[in-house]
Formats: sequence, structure tokens, C-alpha cells
Amino acid sequence: MERMLQDRVAIITGSGRGIGKAAALMFGAEGAKVVVSDLDPEPAEETASEIRAAGGEAIVVAGDVTDAAFAEKVVKKAADTWGGLHILVNNAGYTWDAVIHRMSDQQWEAMLAVHLTAPFRMVRAAAPHFRDAAKKEKAEGKVINRKIVNVSSVAGTRGNAGQANYSSAKAGVVGLAQTMAKEWGSFNVQANAVAYGWIDTRLTKEKEEGHTLERDGKPVAVGIPAAMRGAMQMLIPMGRAGTTEEAAGPILFLASPLSDYVSGQCLEITGGW
Repeated sequence: MERMLQDRVAIITGSGRGIGKAAALMFGAEGAKVVVSDLDPEPAEETASEIRAAGGEAIVVAGDVTDAAFAEKVVKKAADTWGGLHILVNNAGYTWDAVIHRMSDQQWEAMLAVHLTAPFRMVRAAAPHFRDAAKKEKAEGKVINRKIVNVSSVAGTRGNAGQANYSSAKAGVVGLAQTMAKEWGSFNVQANAVAYGWIDTRLTKEKEEGHTLERDGKPVAVGIPAAMRGAMQMLIPMGRAGTTEEAAGPILFLASPLSDYVSGQCLEITGGW
């Protein structure tokens, strides 16, 4: 039985850890040729190695998605390596929280850059391998569906206190997917978004544990305060956070032939929240 993503070429940003890594491993198991992209090369190499160890194909393109040259670089590497591109998953991101009257311009711009401008650039860079390829295939009597999956959040669909920057960017990336569904639908491109609730990743650990990531040479605290985590758990009918594998499953669905007539949608993955 042919695997769902057999010989499809996929780029997944932010796939060295968390949801992105889980999606990359699923894609590899389903036959995709995976470009593992992450800010940090070490976890990206680990993900790619796991895909290869399981019999799949993967390469690594490490770098910062907010670099204006990065999108063209990673798309070119995918096409040069495997001759095309079929799936784009815009997943890379982080949080940098503050209530709005204490939020700096830097915090605001940083969230827009990573969660909205970077996906915009990735989609734009993919245009020749989505639109132009579809025109050629149509002339040859072929139909090959391609996929864009933008990772959003319920903060983007419903808002969240202390995250005006993140919520705005995550709302924008849903609009980007819905617009691409309309602009590129005639080129056999299905564009959708997934909006996550509480998924168990390093970004949602207890903030009191002191987890940070580095941006522009400065540590940025990540995580959710313990008291808030407890309140969130009470609001989720399933009573727990989702796993990265549970989060990655809907991405696989939206990247697979199972969703060939699903486009312009935002699927919330929240455990019923």
C-alpha cells in the first residue's frame, strides 16, 4: 500500500523540536522527502537522522526564518535536491509575552516577523514550484495537489491576555492561508491553518522553571505560569495538554491526499477547549 506522502517534497520550519519534529517524523514515515529547517542546527540534524534511521529521506537547512534571504535559500535547496516542492508547513515560532501597555516595539515586531512575515516569504518563495509547476502539469494533463499548512493558535482565533503581539500575528497567518486558498486554488493548491490550544512543548512548560531561548543575543523567557496552567487544565474537557504527536496528526491530514478538497480552513486542536 503506497504511503500517503510518497515522493512528496516537504519543508517544515521549526522542525528540530516539538510539533515540527513530530510532523517531520510522521512525514518521513509516510514517504515524504523532508527538509528539516530550524534555527538551531543540532536538533535539526537529530530530527533528520531519526528520519533516515527509519528508512526515510531528509536534509537539513538551518537558519533564521526571519532573515530576509532565508525563504529563497530553503526553497532552492529543496528544489535543487529533489526537483520540486509539494508541501510547505510554516511552523517556526516562539512567544514573547507582555501586557500591551508594557510591550515594547521590539516584542511586537519580533512576533510579526517570525509568525507572519516569515510564512509570507516562504509562500512567496514557493510560488514557482506551486503555480508554475501546476501550469506545466495542466498542459500535460496531470493534476498534482500541493499543500500549505500554517501553524496558528487559539490565541490567534480568540485572543489571549498578555499576547497582543502573538495573537495578532497568529490571526494574520490564518488570513494568509485563507487568501492563498483563493489565489492558488486554481493551481491545485490547498492552503489551511491549524490553531493549537495547550500542547506540551518547551514553550508551554512552567514559566517558573526558567526556560529561555535566545533572540538577538538576549534570553527570552518562555513558558506558562503554573497558576495559569492549572486554570487551563480545568477548562479543557479532556483534562490535559495535547502531545506533540497529537498536534502533528492534523498537519499530516492537511498535507495528505485525504484533504484534497479541504482548503481555506482553520482547524482548532484543543482537546475540546
